[in-house]
Amino acid sequence: MTAALRVAVGTLTAIPVGGARVTPAVATGAMLLGPVAALPLGALVALVCWAGASLDLPAPPVAFTAVGLLAAGSRALHLDGLSDVADGLTASYDRERSLAVMKSGTAGPAGVVALVLVLGTQATALAAYVAHGALLAGALVCASRAALWITCARGVPAARPDGLGAAFTSRVPVVAAVLGWVVVAGLAALVDPWRGPITVVAAALVVVALVRRATRRFGGVTGDVFGAAIELALAVLLLGLAGAR
Repeated sequence: MTAALRVAVGTLTAIPVGGARVTPAVATGAMLLGPVAALPLGALVALVCWAGASLDLPAPPVAFTAVGLLAAGSRALHLDGLSDVADGLTASYDRERSLAVMKSGTAGPAGVVALVLVLGTQATALAAYVAHGALLAGALVCASRAALWITCARGVPAARPDGLGAAFTSRVPVVAAVLGWVVVAGLAALVDPWRGPITVVAAALVVVALVRRATRRFGGVTGDVFGAAIELALAVLLLGLAGAR
């Protein structure tokens, strides 16, 4: 468990941790602990929102600052994944060509548009949490990492044998993924009995749709797909619960 948490924190955040050997069991534990590993990032977002409200600052700049710090706190890896996936899906219908575009690391027009849309949605939605929803915003940052339970579910193939995501692909038991999302929906119901579970289901469906699309186009998922799933899940969660504090 300690090794799994270390791998999760080291992979999903910019916090320096000691290295650990990534065995299948460690990889499974790391992905299951994704929301826990994101606790420092959630706390950072909550702190920025609380500080902005305490200083009576305008909500939009505070929210954009929080989103920027969140990106820095994950070394912008998830955003890079979002950009690469958007470019890969629009570059070509040829699998190898799409994977090559994703691996290049440069942002094309589709990637830039995806970043603007998703980051814009996150920031504008987050503005609604600055005054009275700082803790909820931080919790949703952690909850968005539950996207990994779907992208890394058993039966979801890897698009290629190398890369960051290969060691973590097809590790999470489907039962654990389903039960985990049910728990997240139950916790969201404590915030809003109707809007909460509906928002969580919507976020899960968006991630499932992304995984299905990636599997059909790329032959499976990659680390880029993991990052894109997290960013999309966060956008849906923030938007859906913006009025439910």
